[in-house]
Amino acid sequence: MLFKTFKKMKVVFISSGNSKNGISAIVKRQGETLQRAGIEVDFFKIKGKGFRGYFRNIFIFRTYLKNNPHNLVHAHYSLSAYVATLAGAKPLVVSLMGSDVYSKFYYKYLNKFLNKVSWNACIVKSENMKYFSTIRNAILIPNGIDTNEWFLLPKNEVREKLGLDKAKKYILFASNPAREEKNFSLLNTAIEQFNKEVELLIINDKSQEELNLYYNAVDVILLTSLHEGSPNVVKEAMACNCPVVSTDVGDVRWLFGDTPGYYITSFDHADVVEKIKLAINFREKYSQTKGRERIIELGLDSGTVADRIIDVYSQVLKLTDH
Repeated sequence: MLFKTFKKMKVVFISSGNSKNGISAIVKRQGETLQRAGIEVDFFKIKGKGFRGYFRNIFIFRTYLKNNPHNLVHAHYSLSAYVATLAGAKPLVVSLMGSDVYSKFYYKYLNKFLNKVSWNACIVKSENMKYFSTIRNAILIPNGIDTNEWFLLPKNEVREKLGLDKAKKYILFASNPAREEKNFSLLNTAIEQFNKEVELLIINDKSQEELNLYYNAVDVILLTSLHEGSPNVVKEAMACNCPVVSTDVGDVRWLFGDTPGYYITSFDHADVVEKIKLAINFREKYSQTKGRERIIELGLDSGTVADRIIDVYSQVLKLTDH
């Protein structure tokens, strides 16, 4: 990884603290990458769900900011940005995450208004997000992944470690089936078309170490989402050279490019079935894709992404004279 050289900077990350592990893995890893680059990052965790739960944190965060000197606040997800805005956080950088652009129409208009009158910079994860957000000056920076954390392992050795049948074909769904936007019903309908030689594995809230094992053990990762920002599961699987079948959401088409072993599917279950068969055959014939090379080629390693975020911080601080 290569990081920018800059003067000492302290940034406060504000995000939901309601997940099983406190804050989301994506936010945590981004903060840790910036810390390795020399940025001092503090994490403020919002406790409470929905508008009412979030807005109870406004005065708490305002007090926190007064008692904790900082150069800049970086809010992750719209609701966190609203808390930061109403708490008077300045300067303020906001990262929209995906669902806050696609799922709630009022987020879209409120985000556009606040970006114009209050936010100092707005980051989105894909061109599709930028288009739907209608924030013309949004800065496109996909989430990066640490290629030291996602790496290749021998498939049969990993299967033995996980207790998986070496002869079976495994399809992995690495998300929560209850989340409506993940469109699990499409995946389930497609899987029903296969015989017992193909098994679906559903994993959610696993550690990075466990996920890395599964990415290397299975034959294909399946993503049937209705919408995404820049799905980390795809980038992580690609870093492990595992085939992926995905609906055309977020920046997936750009991530895949022309790399063999990666397949875009429509929302027709017959097309999903066909693409899964192609991916399984690819895995059987070639063993691995060149997804890892593609991730590095696109500059999506966490160090390169950290440099781009630091550039945003530097520009904001320069313009606000902090």
